[in-house]
Amino acid sequence: MTIYVDNTHLGRHVTGLERITLELFSAAALAPLDVVPVTARGLRQMLTRQTLGLPMRLAASSSILLCPGFPPSPLLRPFAARVLPYIHDDFLMTRRAELNLRARLYMAGPFRLALRHYPRFLANSGYTRQKLAAHCRSDAEVTLYRPSVRNVFGLSSLGRAERSEQSHPLRMIAVGTVEPRKNFAAAATILDALRMQGFPGATLDIVGRPGWGEDWKALEKHPGVTLHGYQPTDRVHQLLDAADLFICTSHDEGLGLPLLEAQYGGLPIVTPDASIFREVLGESGIFIDAADAAGAAARIAAALSTPDWRAQHVALAARNLARWNDLARNDRAAVVDLVARLAA
Repeated sequence: MTIYVDNTHLGRHVTGLERITLELFSAAALAPLDVVPVTARGLRQMLTRQTLGLPMRLAASSSILLCPGFPPSPLLRPFAARVLPYIHDDFLMTRRAELNLRARLYMAGPFRLALRHYPRFLANSGYTRQKLAAHCRSDAEVTLYRPSVRNVFGLSSLGRAERSEQSHPLRMIAVGTVEPRKNFAAAATILDALRMQGFPGATLDIVGRPGWGEDWKALEKHPGVTLHGYQPTDRVHQLLDAADLFICTSHDEGLGLPLLEAQYGGLPIVTPDASIFREVLGESGIFIDAADAAGAAARIAAALSTPDWRAQHVALAARNLARWNDLARNDRAAVVDLVARLAA
């Protein structure tokens, strides 16, 4: 039986959605299963193949379809028992006010339809699996498929522990598409508070393409903030290596893959004190209230005043990566078994 993988969204900027597809749904990742990628060139072909091409393939055969990117087309609903969507988060339903028009029209409806009617899903975290319970059928089967985290930016923590503990100026970095859900405005406000609490020259580098909304325009005028846009891997490596800490102030995440990827460089990771970030970072994170800039800055300042703080976070990051990747390896075996059973 053919096992198709919807890769029609690939070929653009490689952000989290694309990286998950490449990491978890390649032939190597799903071996020994024999998977066949379905690709597309350009936006028009992507829309045509997602909307019509994939349903036609399933109508003409008894094949299986894995959907790691966009929600399944409404025309795939008759074949729901043979379609396995991968759920990154539930923001298409819970944060509609933060969606652009294209996402509302093309993605939100099919996502809602799939959650209500499909019998099984894959989820990127325990937090996402828990949230799906509010939207799915009561008998829906949700299998964890957490991604193993590779050192995609070629980072090294060697030598970081020996850097001066007095970071002047303090360099923070954030990664992600610049749009309201990522809440980079809070990171900029925390930057202002740090500048008033003993880090006068502190800076914030933001790596990510412009998204929808007005955040980009506001941030490019903010003192100490540098918007780098989308950058190739080697440039991201340089920026992460030069940084003192990684900060995330997102309203919500399904996983937060860049947080784990940055840990290969031994960076301290600052995030909101929320369930998903506790799940991802374990004991290795610096947890803050992103809405309380002064309190967040004080928490960061306290962490950076601890003796040997760089060496401590290098060790914490290494242990957390090992913990997470052990979980991911177990997930992969369960998913291969699930797909093999469906194919049988």
